[in-house]
Amino acid sequence: MKTYKLVLLGFGNVGQALVRLLLEKRSELEHRYSIRFLVAAVATRTHGRALNPDGLDLGKALEIMESGNSLDELSPSPAPIDNRELIKASGADVMFENTPVSYKDGQPAISYIETALENNMHAITANKGTVVHGCHHLQDLAADHGVKFFFESTVMDGVPIFSSFRQLPVVGLISIWGVLNSTTNLILSRLEAGDSFDEAVRYSQEIGIAETDPSGDIDGWDAAVKLAALITVLMDHPFTPHMVDRTGIRSITPEMIAKAKAEGKRYKLVAHAWKKGEKIKAKVSPELVSSNSILYNINETTAIVQFKSDVLGKLSFIEEDLGPRTTAYGLLADFINAVRG
Repeated sequence: MKTYKLVLLGFGNVGQALVRLLLEKRSELEHRYSIRFLVAAVATRTHGRALNPDGLDLGKALEIMESGNSLDELSPSPAPIDNRELIKASGADVMFENTPVSYKDGQPAISYIETALENNMHAITANKGTVVHGCHHLQDLAADHGVKFFFESTVMDGVPIFSSFRQLPVVGLISIWGVLNSTTNLILSRLEAGDSFDEAVRYSQEIGIAETDPSGDIDGWDAAVKLAALITVLMDHPFTPHMVDRTGIRSITPEMIAKAKAEGKRYKLVAHAWKKGEKIKAKVSPELVSSNSILYNINETTAIVQFKSDVLGKLSFIEEDLGPRTTAYGLLADFINAVRG
């Protein structure tokens, strides 16, 4: 039975949730899938980095993060400061890349994944920027080295959207539509319940759904980059978030929410992509939906995406209660699928 060495770039809410899930599922991974693992390296932005090719103490790593101290104390000797050098020094079989997203160009995350693939490591990411700015290049590079580049967690976390479509040959997508950003959905639900905008954002941050800087969600960037990733991969049409006609939810006021509620309607941040001739159009914007819309009851941290195709008609995926744990599950599933071929 092989023991897989792992390296984790990024150890925030998602990275820590992944480690907890790995520990929780350790026995099942071993007995059902013949997978053993150790984490050889972890890198963070503000809490140091640790390297031990023989395996880090994961329980201690979680305690350090909770206390706000530095992971440096876990390293027998100082770990490389440069993430690319850390990846090489780890001797890992699998890299999990969960660094902050760049909507502009996907860097430096793309370079980290390149380094992992070039060193014959499977690369698994929840970073949407790597997909919209580097998907085909990284998939080709992975194939050249006989490893996998998987990214299931980039859209709707644990829902197997990309892997499902890998099992659906010759399906041509006509449109994509839904609520892709659970943070804005939660904020809008809290506004309906009477919170101010700031209170709704703060609550989202407290439960680990929103980042310290929530602008990526509020201004529609997260929904736009997810939509661009779906277009790039599933419609086989290179697309970036800057090509999406984007409007966020900053302009939604409590008065607007109250008026909509009185009319039996709700605001949702809706993502929509559709074919127009040979071109693809894409839009993210707040929309009023009535009670007869499937989106009306998509509340709190629930998300939905609906695909219209030339063969299967409409196909919908719904996930309730998205959060770091469900994102971590998508990463774990990719890990299992990568190492088992």
